[in-house]
Amino acid sequence: MHRNYYLAGLVGLLAVAACSTRRPADYIITNATVYTVNQGDSVVQAFAVEKGRILDLGSTATILDHYRSDSIIDLKGKPVYPGFYDPHSHFLGLGQMLDQADLVGATSYADVIARLKAFQQKHPDALWLIGRGWDQNDWPAADSPVRGFPTNKLLNDAFPNVPVALTRIDGHALLVNDKALRLAQISGKTAMTGGEVVLNGSQPSGVLVDNAMQMVRRVIPQPDADAKTRMLQAAERVCLSLGLTTVSDAGLNRDDIDLIDRLHQEKKLKIRDYAMISLGEPNLDYYLKRGPYQTDRLSVTSFKLYADGALGSRGACLRKPYSDRPETSGFLLLSPAELERVIKLLANSGFQANTHCIGDSANHLILDLYGKYLKGLNTRRWRIEHAQVVSPEDLSKFYKYSIIPSVQPTHATSDMYWAAERLGPERVKGAYAFNDLLKQNHYITFGSDFPVEAVNPLYGFHAAVARQDAKNFPKGGYQPENAVSRRDALKAMTRWAAYACREDSVRGTLEKRKVADFVVLDRDIMTVPAEQLRDTKVLQTWVNGERLYTAPNR
Repeated sequence: MHRNYYLAGLVGLLAVAACSTRRPADYIITNATVYTVNQGDSVVQAFAVEKGRILDLGSTATILDHYRSDSIIDLKGKPVYPGFYDPHSHFLGLGQMLDQADLVGATSYADVIARLKAFQQKHPDALWLIGRGWDQNDWPAADSPVRGFPTNKLLNDAFPNVPVALTRIDGHALLVNDKALRLAQISGKTAMTGGEVVLNGSQPSGVLVDNAMQMVRRVIPQPDADAKTRMLQAAERVCLSLGLTTVSDAGLNRDDIDLIDRLHQEKKLKIRDYAMISLGEPNLDYYLKRGPYQTDRLSVTSFKLYADGALGSRGACLRKPYSDRPETSGFLLLSPAELERVIKLLANSGFQANTHCIGDSANHLILDLYGKYLKGLNTRRWRIEHAQVVSPEDLSKFYKYSIIPSVQPTHATSDMYWAAERLGPERVKGAYAFNDLLKQNHYITFGSDFPVEAVNPLYGFHAAVARQDAKNFPKGGYQPENAVSRRDALKAMTRWAAYACREDSVRGTLEKRKVADFVVLDRDIMTVPAEQLRDTKVLQTWVNGERLYTAPNR
């Protein structure tokens, strides 16, 4: 009897001793398929988290042998990935769009008018009718009679007394009615550098391209801080539900950056934001004196420059004329001298230069200007945003000057229906050349440019690996030679994206001591058939070890 008591007591002591040697954790994820995306591309089953950081990773048995917690989360084999990045998006812009008339997918001008009337009924006191998302490439040709653009006649007929301003899907053209033109004091003689008032005869047609848009935007009443807070929180809900843990704002002024910072500090906003500073003398003067600014949720380490406009509105700057409009080659939004002045300032600072370049002429110019001041291989992590049409002889400059191509895969599958019309059959081969760009430095970063494109990062993943749209068109993929592997696509939206945002030391992979930003999906995007990728659902999104999204009924 005494011997049995002794043995029982010994077992109990050993159990207590074993338990006491296991390190406590806030929670432990077990029985998952965890893609760490580390240097070895390790796949593990489990990891332990404490105070928002990963303590350790390994097999379920190993982690449970070394760690203990009252919260064991058994994922029953579900796949886990580092939190998805969108390194080129417009987070505040998404919030603003959610507050406007949604014109994405409108199939005709009449469809746009119908959507605006429905929006006006819901907002009868609106001083302006604001919308975004129209794309004349999706309309009947008769709807775009002036140089491939619509006129504002239907807007004037439907809304004669309220100003209307509708941003094109790419953000580089604005369709406004006569009421808005009068408020902005725009006439047929209005001209500016880096923009255009498209004329119908001698009078404004209602379409404003690139810099001309600012003349209307400056007279539109701006939302106050409370309204922007509501917009940002709405955008956060959308992004978290799609697995994004870090977003970006490709061009913000100081007031908006300060607002996001304050919301982070007050814990009213939790998603991470890589905010690029909009170019302008007040911003240059303020931030260059103070240097880069970074918190655990906000990175302000770069300036956003615009070299040219967009291909869809023919504002992209090409080395030779547009194939479908030989009278124009597009234009630069800033002069080469001004671009060089700013690039030189940034070269002497701690900031990144992130320059929007769509056309081959814009890419050629900026690659050479970057090279002049970067002077060869470097660790500055300067970026070309979009890198959409690149001449073959310019590709090697990405390697020569360590320049990061920051591209958006869904641009390829959105533009493929008409890109060859703009560029011609030969020049289009150098467009959306993601694999060619990847080969230069052996890294690339994938964003979406939302709300120009859909927010869902898995749409970009599908577009990158299959080169197909939502209907899995075309068979075999668009210019399939520039598809990338699934492994590289995952890196481009996690590890390499974190590198491009100067955040790879703390996130972008699931490794010891890095923050616990991760996403759980309902299927494994590394193995499912390509046609299922866009149907993949997010089950959970975690930021800094905190679960911020759980799918309904899960």
